[in-house]
Amino acid sequence: MPTTASAAPAFADVTASENALRRFLHGLPGVDAVGLEARAASLGTRSIKTTAKAYAIDLAISMIDLTTLEGADTPGKVRALAAKAVNPDPTDRTTPTTAAVCVYPDMVATAKEVLRGSAVKVASVATAFPAGRAALPVKLADTRDAVAAGADEIDMVIDRGAFLAGNYMKVYEEIRAVKEASGEARLKVIFETGELSTYDNIRRASWLGMMAGADFIKTSTGKVAVNATPANTLLMLEAVRDFRAQTGVQIGVKPAGGIRTTKDAVKFLVLVNETVGEDWLDNHWFRFGASSLLNDLLMQRQKLATGRYSGPDYVTVD
Repeated sequence: MPTTASAAPAFADVTASENALRRFLHGLPGVDAVGLEARAASLGTRSIKTTAKAYAIDLAISMIDLTTLEGADTPGKVRALAAKAVNPDPTDRTTPTTAAVCVYPDMVATAKEVLRGSAVKVASVATAFPAGRAALPVKLADTRDAVAAGADEIDMVIDRGAFLAGNYMKVYEEIRAVKEASGEARLKVIFETGELSTYDNIRRASWLGMMAGADFIKTSTGKVAVNATPANTLLMLEAVRDFRAQTGVQIGVKPAGGIRTTKDAVKFLVLVNETVGEDWLDNHWFRFGASSLLNDLLMQRQKLATGRYSGPDYVTVD
């Protein structure tokens, strides 16, 4: 398995100053928007056969970060979601577990209690999610609280205002600090691609996050109008591919928000297979940030098994 050690030493010169970092990021090749969108659309038309579809459905289920990030979240809702992550379809115990349950820091202990002994991880958003508008000490305290409560993974948001203002070193140093505060927990860095405006910015953010020590780069919070798209995910997949070619370090990718159907999930899996290959077709390296996606995958899985479409009443409501 490729190394996950920090690539920071390889970029010591690049990250030595604001000017050096800016020169590097703005020296990355520009993105051909038309070509990127055309390739994403073309890969999205691929069809797969029944056996491959069954495999793809199970793989997609195993890659889901089952998520609830609402102000109205209660311990009961989080317990029910965690139980569903462990046993997505009570009528079929061959159904894979999801990869993780993603909750706010104050709900980590509740989720951990239900998930203890299972393979399902607890992921927690942190750093003043979703806006990221807080002082660094607050963001670090948020992160440490989540880890202390038992979080296996931290999903942090970057300071988009600083990034868009060209203050790349501030963003870099915040990611480094959160990575340190995360300890053994894996760090997913959320760019909020819908707010970055251009594909060039998404490419720059991807490299910035990876150089700073991200274990995953993630498209979105799911809280804005534009979240994961095939094009922005393809661009991020190309970035992790090129980063590994240069450093030997493999980084995961997590599209989040707006992926609701089995058809959507299969399109993204095709993007992964065709862009970075089998090394990323595993939940250690690719995740879906989703809540409603699991239900559609379960209904399609039941249809393949029984020949009948059972409908939404036959799966639990999140």
